[in-house]
Amino acid sequence: MNFVIVFDHPYGASASENVPHRRSYSAALLAAVMKGLLSGGHRIDLIDLHADGFNPVTSASDLAAWRQKRTHDPLAADYQRRLLSADHIIFIFPIWWEGMPALMKGFLDKVFVKGVVYAETKPGRPFKCLLPRLKGVSMLTVMATPTFVYRWFLGNPITKMMFRGTFRKMGVNRLKWYNYSGMENRSLEQRRNVLAKTERIFSTRWKSPSV
Repeated sequence: MNFVIVFDHPYGASASENVPHRRSYSAALLAAVMKGLLSGGHRIDLIDLHADGFNPVTSASDLAAWRQKRTHDPLAADYQRRLLSADHIIFIFPIWWEGMPALMKGFLDKVFVKGVVYAETKPGRPFKCLLPRLKGVSMLTVMATPTFVYRWFLGNPITKMMFRGTFRKMGVNRLKWYNYSGMENRSLEQRRNVLAKTERIFSTRWKSPSV
């Protein structure tokens, strides 16, 4: 399978080691996921939004192009081409103010263009996914808020936005959310054990590259 990973953290994908003020648990999860997928014989296409210098702002020209079912930003167009070959998309990012960081939100705004990534069949009706190979989506998030508080007291805003409001609307229903809360309060051994478990999940969940 071809996995497209969309990663958003200011420190970038290289910040997976335990170096104070340059470490990111999101990056550590990315490394674990990639190691697991590679051990399962899968292909990985990593989109590191910060390393790419992605501009998340939708300009007037971007919006005009969006309304004409075109993409003005060449980097966003490149991302669209890569998504078209994805069997599975994985999103990895921290939760800030109960939602996704700016670059990840901008990725949805600028890359998910009507007529390119999805089609609107009729006004008010569910959309049609135009990613021909896409079978499912996984999302890994890191937050300080306890998962049960985020889910039951805050209403689980990230899954509403990413899953219900985006992919289910497009007809993609194989969706999986992995949340990692309070990692800053765990010991180094506990954090490493969680990373090892994540690696095992992504090495065994798709056992055959042909699935």
